[in-house]
Amino acid sequence: MKIGLSSYTWPWAVGRDGYDPKAPLDTAALLKKTIGYGISILQIADIPSLHRMSDAEQEKIALLADENQITLEVGTRGIYPEHLMRYLEIARRLKSCIVRSITQKIDDEAALWIREVLPEYEKAGVSIALENHDEHGTCELAAFLDRIGSPFVGVCLDTVNSFAALESPESVVKTLAPYTLNLHVKDFEVVRLGHELGFSIEGRPAGKGRLDIEWVAGYLKEKGKDPNAILELWTPFTGNLEKTIQLEEEWARKSIDYLNTVIS
Repeated sequence: MKIGLSSYTWPWAVGRDGYDPKAPLDTAALLKKTIGYGISILQIADIPSLHRMSDAEQEKIALLADENQITLEVGTRGIYPEHLMRYLEIARRLKSCIVRSITQKIDDEAALWIREVLPEYEKAGVSIALENHDEHGTCELAAFLDRIGSPFVGVCLDTVNSFAALESPESVVKTLAPYTLNLHVKDFEVVRLGHELGFSIEGRPAGKGRLDIEWVAGYLKEKGKDPNAILELWTPFTGNLEKTIQLEEEWARKSIDYLNTVIS
């Protein structure tokens, strides 16, 4: 298992709807940060959107990654056949062995869409990794993958997303481990609100929250899985975007330091 970084390691610095940094991180800047931290994997998730870049821009990123021995992983949202085929082309150009995506649909039509593009993905040696999210339960996602029945279609296992589907990290890992192609390490804390009427789930630097990262890595290894462990952060908004970006960078450094002690 190797540590990777992501555009979701620095989501505030990349930019969110309604929150625009003075100098948002683009793909080249994310690569330079990854190089600076001595990490060899960068996952470019749905933001920045790779399909909005020109072929020449993509080739420039691929060259920069090659020159610095960085493995790129491609990410997007959606599973429409034409969209997945566009991302297969991008994955080939960027030498990514996966296309991580998010889908709300895991019905028969969604299975048909994936089966339509699957022969080309298999031929290219590129896998589709569907991230567990709040749109569906993990048992539903597992059943969907069983219907497709291909080793080239599996899960990008996120350790926190499924709280919205009322599922704990332990339950999510145990259910989705057999299908795991990629891992999002996202630590968290459950905080009682000041008025004591409810709770908030907040991000934390890796190793500073409730997620048992050593157990997650060990369980996946026990099940014969060796995915790249991609660091994602839910850094809380401080009320000021530039200060939030500073905190995000501090959390990234602390998280990488911790992950280097528990993931080889």
